[in-house]
Amino acid sequence: MTPIRSERPNLKRVRELKLPSGVLSAALADDQKRVAVACLDGVYLTDLDSGDSKKLYSHASYVSSVEWLSDELVISSGYDGHMIWFDVYLGEEVRREKAHQFWSWDLAISSDRSKIATVTGQYLAGGYRYEPAAETEASIRVYEAASGQVLHDLPHVPSVQAVAISPDGQYLAAGNLMGEVRVFDLLSGEMRSQWTTSDFTSWGIIKSHSYLGGVFSIRFTPDGKSLLLAGMGPMRDPMAGNGKQLWQKWSFLSDEPKLLDQTHDGESGEGLMEALAVDSSLPFFLMGGRLRGGDWNAALFDLDHGKRLAILKTGYRITDARFFQQGEMLLLAGATGQGKPKKEGGFHPFGRLEIYETFGSEDA
Repeated sequence: MTPIRSERPNLKRVRELKLPSGVLSAALADDQKRVAVACLDGVYLTDLDSGDSKKLYSHASYVSSVEWLSDELVISSGYDGHMIWFDVYLGEEVRREKAHQFWSWDLAISSDRSKIATVTGQYLAGGYRYEPAAETEASIRVYEAASGQVLHDLPHVPSVQAVAISPDGQYLAAGNLMGEVRVFDLLSGEMRSQWTTSDFTSWGIIKSHSYLGGVFSIRFTPDGKSLLLAGMGPMRDPMAGNGKQLWQKWSFLSDEPKLLDQTHDGESGEGLMEALAVDSSLPFFLMGGRLRGGDWNAALFDLDHGKRLAILKTGYRITDARFFQQGEMLLLAGATGQGKPKKEGGFHPFGRLEIYETFGSEDA
């Protein structure tokens, strides 16, 4: 059960940091002073006190996710299908595993850092209805973090774009392009629950005949009894990106999964939501992403009642969000466009990290 706080959250920005290229993921070290940052061109280490960033290493393509395994060890996954273990103190690669033949869309780590899960899948039409073709490799792969040994290859329908592990390490949940969610017992690998919510998926009939969208972020609630999903509501023209800013909350432990709550009427604009953040010390969660229309692209919502509590309009695409310092602070990560070329070559920095106080004053 999350603690009750008397203050109403009101986000106040206290720091902005720029990275050379767009950020897809960012993870705080235990000291909460260093951030491992997954960028389009590699993994960086950023010092929050000085604001300095240095590039640690690269994948052969975009880096989609990064997490800390210990005080000195980070792990990342990328669109090259690889996972890389890297020692930030020694400045050297420790292990590299080819996890997937296609992209790694997302990576999750258990709270005790003993297990890692990564998800993949390419959407290819499987029939005249354009339904997804069956997977050609395991859509979900679970590793032992210390050894790199594969513990489970778990089935899903491609493409699987989001994965999470419950706070107690008992369950793994993954969501796909078609809004199908599967929950597995992480010890046995057996499927515990399965359902489909079509609210996150669009069928393109204007510019392309295909399915687009899906579940872009998934998180367990702090009590581990429910799941939060994020993405974008359906549209006639998915290329427009003007679907409803959408989250849903589902119970999954009963025989019949149940929709408990979702974005309330009048509390959303338009845009693809790509990030969710929860914290055991907070009675609310954050959802963020890209803004297509409206007055926010990041907002806090009450965990129990779903009411919107605070909003932000950041001016850039949010790809990841993490609470830290017992929920008193918030880290947002993302990118401003695709990068503006410099006359002398290269690009102006377009990756972003921002720090917010979650109970900041209104005159911020």
